[in-house]
Amino acid sequence: MVELIMATSFVLAAVAVYLVVEQLSYQRKKGPLPGPALVVPFLGSVVQMVGNPTRYWEVKAAQSKESGLGLAADWLFGRFVVFIRDSELSHRVFANVRPDAFQFMGHPFWNKLWGPDNIIYKFGDEHKEVRRRIAPNFTLHALSTYAAIQQRVILAHLRRWLDQSESAAAGKATAMSLRVPVRDMNLETSQTVFVGPYLTDETREILSKDYGIFIGGILAIPVDLPGFAFRRARLAGVRLRRLLADCARQSKARMRTGAKPECLVDYGTQEAAKAEAEAGLPPPPANTAADDDEDVGACLFDFLFAAQDTSTSSLCWAVSALETHPDVLARVRAEVAAVWSPDSGDLITAEMLQEMKYTQAVALEVVRHRPPGALAPHMVLQPFQLTEWYTVPKGAMVFPSVYESSFQGFHSPETFDPDRFFSEARREDVVHKRNFLAFGAGPHQCVGQKYALYHLTLFMALFVTVADFQRHRTEGCDDLLYLPTVVPRDGCTVYLKQRCVSFPSL
Repeated sequence: MVELIMATSFVLAAVAVYLVVEQLSYQRKKGPLPGPALVVPFLGSVVQMVGNPTRYWEVKAAQSKESGLGLAADWLFGRFVVFIRDSELSHRVFANVRPDAFQFMGHPFWNKLWGPDNIIYKFGDEHKEVRRRIAPNFTLHALSTYAAIQQRVILAHLRRWLDQSESAAAGKATAMSLRVPVRDMNLETSQTVFVGPYLTDETREILSKDYGIFIGGILAIPVDLPGFAFRRARLAGVRLRRLLADCARQSKARMRTGAKPECLVDYGTQEAAKAEAEAGLPPPPANTAADDDEDVGACLFDFLFAAQDTSTSSLCWAVSALETHPDVLARVRAEVAAVWSPDSGDLITAEMLQEMKYTQAVALEVVRHRPPGALAPHMVLQPFQLTEWYTVPKGAMVFPSVYESSFQGFHSPETFDPDRFFSEARREDVVHKRNFLAFGAGPHQCVGQKYALYHLTLFMALFVTVADFQRHRTEGCDDLLYLPTVVPRDGCTVYLKQRCVSFPSL
């Protein structure tokens, strides 16, 4: 009995010491920053963040703004975190992604889910080399190749949505939530654009299934044991990278024959094949080639993930914004109609798309007004002096708020106003360039931003031309919902009706 009492006393004392040390650690790291005076042991503000993430980040933004410091502190899962509202301080983070400063962390367990050789773990010359190899995938010539592929997939899905709406209506208006259908459309678009010629019906189905498992597990409890969603997601990620690596291998073999590129991976492997031919080199040994294929597969996996939820967010917000602003919708429709008609039976060409300057401005404003990745979390690898008066401690997580930056500097930032990017007199894209952080900044800025804007512009041009649409408005339908990208709370629920006489030939 005495031993039990002593053991209990020891445990209680140890817990008490831990609680005191944790509070002192938080206070020391917090310094002058606004934030909770005391934190819940280990959990910190997790309950508030998970329960209502929109409200949680609004509070952090308000604290950082009202204090005048541009920063706010908190404690999550035993880790000190710093919210960054100030755009210039966010640039400080983006510009210092390196081994002795910051590392992007899109997920707390990114290395397990995306693999340890992911591009986000590369710095300096190694990172520059990867981006150099990726660059041919996003030239204007490459984007024009993808345009026809994107349109065929988009139009097929629009046809399906309209048929479903008309069938379900049966004489009565029926609303349709777009978030999931848009996500499915984006997944098929990405598969086809990135590696389409190298997917069979079977591997396409496997890719879709494993991607669904992966997405379902990244927000689950991070328990890497059999039977848990996180373990299933990790294994699905491994299978996906292997499948995409095999597509890269097939692409290299085809490009060495001098074939014309038909998808994204072809443009990258074509450059490698040209370099081999110009140097008079034979194909690399099997083991070296396999390693390189795995690297390409990992990059393709990054593209696949980046092109899904972020684009789904932007496409849903675009529909919402266009319906809410009929004057903007009318201008987009008029601009598209001036260069293209679905009744022609043809698809939109790259040249036509280049003429849609206002529609491109709308795409930029959609991304500014509702940046899909509202936060850009980074791990602090070494103590970093963020300001003259504050150094972020090693091991902390910093959260530059891309969303908050979008509402700084710009004229009437709360207003959805594409003319800020269209008017030559205003040129807010130049004047307030440092506040437009939807695609990040610095050496790790999103390499696929041109593709993302191209896809958004194409979707809007097609959607507003072939469909009439009206939001099914309910209270709070356009409130922000973190999934983890920002989407309308109601999933962008609309009534759809065919607008054009006939669809283009698919």
